[in-house]
Amino acid sequence: MKAAIIIALSAAVVIGLVLWLWTPDRPLVVLEARYLRQPADMTDIAGVRLHVRDDGPRDAPAVVMLHGFGSSLHTWEPWAQALQARYRVIRLDLPGSGLSPPDPTGDYADARSIALIIALLDQRGIRRASLMGNSLGGRIAWSFAAEHPERTEKLILISPDGFASPGFAYGEPPKVSPILRLMRYVLPKALLEGNVAQSYGDPSTLKRETMDRYYDLMLAPGARSAMLKRMEQTVLAPPEPVLRRIEAPVLLLWGEKDALIPFSNAADYLKCLRNGRLVSFPTLGHVLQEEAPAGSLVPVLAFLTE
Repeated sequence: MKAAIIIALSAAVVIGLVLWLWTPDRPLVVLEARYLRQPADMTDIAGVRLHVRDDGPRDAPAVVMLHGFGSSLHTWEPWAQALQARYRVIRLDLPGSGLSPPDPTGDYADARSIALIIALLDQRGIRRASLMGNSLGGRIAWSFAAEHPERTEKLILISPDGFASPGFAYGEPPKVSPILRLMRYVLPKALLEGNVAQSYGDPSTLKRETMDRYYDLMLAPGARSAMLKRMEQTVLAPPEPVLRRIEAPVLLLWGEKDALIPFSNAADYLKCLRNGRLVSFPTLGHVLQEEAPAGSLVPVLAFLTE
């Protein structure tokens, strides 16, 4: 009898803890009221609903911006505002990120992302574009450039993903822990804030409104499941052969305090790229376009106008 009572009490404690920490999705109507600029920014691309912002002169050189894992097109806001006077600036939320719903096909491989970017460019009548990508977006950008040199003008890569790292070995999907899978149901804001702060060289510069945005959009309907599927479907191959095929000029930007993808990877990229150069920032971290947008944009402007 005593053991049964202990078991019942323990179960009640566990259930109570889960209910206390339970983190439901945010209603889409609430998120769109906060983060959707205008209804026209939601568009159908190849059967997928995507959140896309397309700004600047329609006849200007095009720049496509690709965000990192767990982020959204809002990460580029200061750069987009600065560039759109002279460039056609296109930003998108990848499926299952930001305000873009999950991909109905369930396919989150890089090849699928590249196919959607091609479809977006075709829809907008853009033959060639410069691509810039951060982290996951960087890996998609350089993969795009290698596969479609005829569509690629220049590349700007900010702390790009692609080389093997702890938890990501070549040729096999990563091991997603049961604890991480719980994020579908339980996601304390303090826990996410600790992870986002690691993206900054100086975590004290992480603005409250930026953190609120990350958290809100992580709770978009289906977003957490889509993120886990994207992780599960990420099978890295040795990047050197692909990088050597890139014909476009490449600007690498890296924060030397990057705690997510080591700054030492920059040298690995430069060994493989035909026409690559590096600009590093000693005090910045993984998302320098957010942490120090004005200073980090200076080499980008110079590179684009060459």
